[in-house]
Amino acid sequence: MRRWSRLRQWRPSRLGLKLFVVILSVNVAIAASVFLAVSYSIDRGFLEYLNQAQERRATLLADGLITRWETQGDWAWLEASPERWPYIVRFELGQEHRDRPSPLGEAQDFALRDSDGEYVIPPTDTPRGSIGWRWLMLYSDMTPNGQREAIGALGFRPPQEMMERMESRFLERQQRNLVLIVISLGLASLLLAGGLSWWLGRRTRALAGATLRLTEGDYHTRLPERGRDELSRLARDFNVLAATLEASREARARWVSDTAHELRTPLAVLRGEIEAMQDGIRPLNQENLGSLAQEVAQLERLVADLRLLSQSDAGALDIQLAPMNLTESLESRLNDADRWLEESGLSLSTELTPDVMIRGDAQRLRQLWNNLLDNSCAYTQPPGQLSVALTCERDHAVITWQDSAPGVPPEELSRLTERLYRVEGSRNRASGGSGLGLSIASALVAAHGGTLTPSASPLGGLTWILRLPLLSAS
Repeated sequence: MRRWSRLRQWRPSRLGLKLFVVILSVNVAIAASVFLAVSYSIDRGFLEYLNQAQERRATLLADGLITRWETQGDWAWLEASPERWPYIVRFELGQEHRDRPSPLGEAQDFALRDSDGEYVIPPTDTPRGSIGWRWLMLYSDMTPNGQREAIGALGFRPPQEMMERMESRFLERQQRNLVLIVISLGLASLLLAGGLSWWLGRRTRALAGATLRLTEGDYHTRLPERGRDELSRLARDFNVLAATLEASREARARWVSDTAHELRTPLAVLRGEIEAMQDGIRPLNQENLGSLAQEVAQLERLVADLRLLSQSDAGALDIQLAPMNLTESLESRLNDADRWLEESGLSLSTELTPDVMIRGDAQRLRQLWNNLLDNSCAYTQPPGQLSVALTCERDHAVITWQDSAPGVPPEELSRLTERLYRVEGSRNRASGGSGLGLSIASALVAAHGGTLTPSASPLGGLTWILRLPLLSAS
């Protein structure tokens, strides 16, 4: 089984097979294109080169034959021994030391006639005989009468006929070479595709295995991040996703635990008071029933807050956006909160830019102002201060909400909008709510397309900066 699992690891993946086909096809296409280009170059350019090369060889051979004629005085010596012709051609063309003659300098490509036009060395038979052969006249100054006279003519085969012979040889050779090239490219492609297949298969199998473990709930799974390619970025993205899911599971577990804790306290109070009434320890009167009603009301508020946050998470928060005057909404709620602020020992100062228009839900914004007011009144020590300013910056309305001491440690600021989170310290008073108010405020601001950011207040407490898009920007 272990050997079989190893063989499966080396099995090429579909991606590797696709790469193999693509690489092999491209290499074969390149080889075929080169072959066609070379053939076209031979047909067009190489023929001219052959003409020039054959003329140079004929001239060189003619000079050697003139010298031999001048030494012998006639062509009788060559007519008597025609077998010397190949040796003479190779010698005069400088190929006597070669085992095989050059395909452009073979003896059969040349012929010789005397001054009377009789063949000394006749042309080699061709499909067209000697038609089309070119002839170069031979002249000598060492004739018996001392004048320059024609002593014969050297004929050479036309390059077109030589091309027919050379093309057949060349094409056979190139076809054989092309087969070797294709086989070599196939082997190279196989090795390349096999390596890529193994490399990609190993990494994709690791990703697939990690994804499977992730779907089974193992959020501790991580992939190694090596290199800077797309697969490495995918591994980093996978690790970020796994870390996010792990954090989400931990937050959900903490959320359920905190919710159970928040529900346990009022339920325990209700149970204790009801048992006390049942045992006759506490009388069943209006005062005790009012205490029970307060606990029930607190449970209702907690359940309503939880429902609102769950709707916000699901993107199903009931909110109706319409053009509205943000200044009037904020100013009206602050004016209505005079008695609330007075009972909490807070003095209010405002600086509101008039007629700031946004797209908002008046009811939800009033709920937002209530949560911020509740937070300031619950956690600010009396006598305290509350400062609210409304300005416009570019395409946003900016609300600066500041209260006085006590403050919040800097490391706790980013967690203020977490659900059921309470700062341990001076801002955790018994009068504090369920710990959902600021989470709801953040959700309401986000539903309006804005942001809610906490920071330290110059008054010694906490500053909330709300940024909401203006109506013109919307």
